[in-house]
Amino acid sequence: MPIHDTALVYDARLDGYDFGPAHPFRPERVTNTLRLMRAYGLLGNEGVDTLDPLPVEPEDLRRVHSSDYLDALARASEDPSGFRPKMGLGTSDNPVARGMYDAALLVAGSTVRAMEDVLSASRRRTFSIAGGLHHAHRSRAAGFCVVNDIAIAIARALDERPGLRVLYLDIDAHHGDGVQEAFYDDPRVLTISIHQTGTTLFPGTGSSDEIGEGDGRGFAVNMPLSPGATDECWRLVFDELVAPLAEAFRPYVLVTQNGCDAHHDDPLTQLGMTLAGFRDMQLRIAALSEELCDGRIVACGGGGYEYVTVVPRAWTMVLATL
Repeated sequence: MPIHDTALVYDARLDGYDFGPAHPFRPERVTNTLRLMRAYGLLGNEGVDTLDPLPVEPEDLRRVHSSDYLDALARASEDPSGFRPKMGLGTSDNPVARGMYDAALLVAGSTVRAMEDVLSASRRRTFSIAGGLHHAHRSRAAGFCVVNDIAIAIARALDERPGLRVLYLDIDAHHGDGVQEAFYDDPRVLTISIHQTGTTLFPGTGSSDEIGEGDGRGFAVNMPLSPGATDECWRLVFDELVAPLAEAFRPYVLVTQNGCDAHHDDPLTQLGMTLAGFRDMQLRIAALSEELCDGRIVACGGGGYEYVTVVPRAWTMVLATL
């Protein structure tokens, strides 16, 4: 695949999605990764293209989020000191900060740009590195996520291309609950989440009996793993569950959430993945996309809180594999 077939979506203003120096969701997760990508020659004149996020409007966010919630987010962003906690905003997980609304719009615009470039055939593979905010719900912030950029990008694509079939694969240690919720009754989106069991980790959901409802029954798939699950567990799940389901579904595009907090050194989780195992998952995903949908992948970042050594290496592997 020519290198111009792949692009990274990033703008320095995305560093404004920042909950403060004591919070684990640090901008350094991205900036340290960019530094390593440049060191390996993945960026720059000889590397992949870097794209700006697309502007998104409130109506784009309203495809997924309620007007009341977006109004609360805008008020909190304008006057953090006068904001009283509500709808998951103003908590220790999701503290409010001035400018947060604009930063969230930019994150959403990054994943929208990543999706649009793939669907318009400008590129086959894109990486929205600051995206992956999979815990945000229709009317509630959660898990460091104030807007659900993934759901927004998929919903916009479905509105513009009603016959589209999207496979969403989430390998973050935490259940991809917000994306699952957004498409729980929609058979055009197959959501698959491999995560640490909700009996031991936030958000407490993602059991195997969550399978969708209405027309979407059977189109939500969850594989909760026990603490300590190794690389071999992930390979087994991919080969025995993900690949056969993807082959049956025949998606037009794969959308992936590549949180690397399943790594054994992550401070917030208890899984046992190694960096070699993470790379193996990326190679399997890439091979599956070649087989099923001409290599089309929209990749997002996500969780990962050991941001000095683990996150930069893992996400550099994502771009290198793409």
